[in-house]
Amino acid sequence: MALQQEIVGTAMQMAVVSLQPGQTVYCEAGKFLFKTANVTMETRLSGPSGGGGQPQAGAGGAGGTGGGMGGMLRQAMGTAMQVGQRALAGESLAFQYFTSTGGEGTVGFAGVLPGEMRALELDGTRAWFAEKDAFVAAESTVDFGIAFQGGRTGRSGGEGFVLEKFTGRGTVIIAGAGNFIDLNPADFGGRVDVDTGCVVAFEEGIQYGVQRVGGLNRQGVMNAVFGGEGLSLATLEGNGRVILQSLTIESLANALRKAQGGDKQGPTGGLFSTNAG
Repeated sequence: MALQQEIVGTAMQMAVVSLQPGQTVYCEAGKFLFKTANVTMETRLSGPSGGGGQPQAGAGGAGGTGGGMGGMLRQAMGTAMQVGQRALAGESLAFQYFTSTGGEGTVGFAGVLPGEMRALELDGTRAWFAEKDAFVAAESTVDFGIAFQGGRTGRSGGEGFVLEKFTGRGTVIIAGAGNFIDLNPADFGGRVDVDTGCVVAFEEGIQYGVQRVGGLNRQGVMNAVFGGEGLSLATLEGNGRVILQSLTIESLANALRKAQGGDKQGPTGGLFSTNAG
């Protein structure tokens, strides 16, 4: 049963979801706006496939140990691993689940920054990756996970170190800042270079990396110090869908600090930028 949803608004969009009887959608804590009275709300620590809500029948092996205390222990360990991953990634520790009872119900969700929302349809063949905090809500048939960019990419990528990963079948709703643009690197010679904070989401098959802005020469130093981008750019390569946002959280924070008289960036930006209050 496809999720019926409508994204409304302009500068600060929201998603209005219509639930059929028995249909469930879940969101990250803090993204819920409103619901009708016939929609139940339950908070759990586990994701939809983590067994934290519905009991899982244990078939067991020859010894019949699939259920009982063994099944409960495996379920608890799985939930603890999920919570630990989300805590390490700085994500919300809990999810809120909404199920319609006694007829069609309605639930509203929104992101936390002024900007757009997008509903992605997963068919089970490709996963989607998104920036941290982009997740808003999804059908219970969509699994939420955390992907860590390891090694040099993770250390250099800033926002790209922790990614949200969505697998399974169904609808997942994401949000970002500013306006969205959809593109495919294959249409631009196979690769695009972007500010690391502009990446909202991309399909599995797109290779995400980080490269230095210029070499260790005069122009490279000029780019880093005066260009406002620091030392690194994100690279997206391959053939697949990419969603970028026009507003980065860093630029929004800098604009707010400047408006409050606390701008520490100075006239150059780049390496001279600071997040100190």
